[in-house]
Amino acid sequence: MKNWIPILLIFLTLSSCKTRNAAKNNNGNIKDSTIVADDNGNPKDANEPVRDKLTFYEHVLIPPKFDQIKINSKVNVETGSFIPTLDATIYIENDKKVWMNLQALLFNVARGIATPEGIKGQDKTSRTYIDSDFDYLNNLLNVNFIDYKSLEKILMGRTFVKISDSQFTLTKNMQGFKMVSNTSQKIVTDQKTREYKIALQYDTNYDLLSVNLKDVLSPDELEISYSNWNEYNGIRLPKNVKIIIKGSKSSQILLENTKFDFSRMETPYSVPSSYKKIEIK
Repeated sequence: MKNWIPILLIFLTLSSCKTRNAAKNNNGNIKDSTIVADDNGNPKDANEPVRDKLTFYEHVLIPPKFDQIKINSKVNVETGSFIPTLDATIYIENDKKVWMNLQALLFNVARGIATPEGIKGQDKTSRTYIDSDFDYLNNLLNVNFIDYKSLEKILMGRTFVKISDSQFTLTKNMQGFKMVSNTSQKIVTDQKTREYKIALQYDTNYDLLSVNLKDVLSPDELEISYSNWNEYNGIRLPKNVKIIIKGSKSSQILLENTKFDFSRMETPYSVPSSYKKIEIK
């Protein structure tokens, strides 16, 4: 792989799992969204105000509780250049690290690790490696706000952007719950300030279905969607994840999570002395 997008972008969505004991406690008995009939008596999708906002925020904002999770995935990356389907092993250790190993045709081709300090990755096919902060990942994703904690929230299928009752409108429709920013949301970092229109869609049982961020001053747009949620070992996880990047850089990543394991594992990472470092600019 001559391109670091497969390594760094996969950190964003590999596993994309979500822990939520509250969903188990209520046995999924969430009332369906309000359905309003049109003039012909057919149901239509009506964005109705949500009365019980506290329950919604409790489900979507309270951090998940977990120690570690191992996920096996099939990954397809579309960047305009041919990249074979990758077999990925991802290991997430809560608040500490995200470790990943990639294989193509049974051969190890890349390995990476993300920690609160930054991201490291090595390409075994070109014998090169990187050691970067999160600015490079932000540049690849056309955003400016990703750090380790927000990255982990994305990986866990949690709400990774700041939402508030005063800045967003929460409604209920046939899909579930929808949150849309009332005005452009300004996100300020050390490097730059950007403004986004943000929309989030949740299922009736509070599973995150999609997050869309559109830069109001450029064509840059990021959308992450989740589907086929199921419960494994008391934890709800999506089988399919899609990330779409549009704008100054465009690419798409499709993931199929095939196996989930909750046991601890070793996560070796070392760079051979013969590898050449790629400078990130």
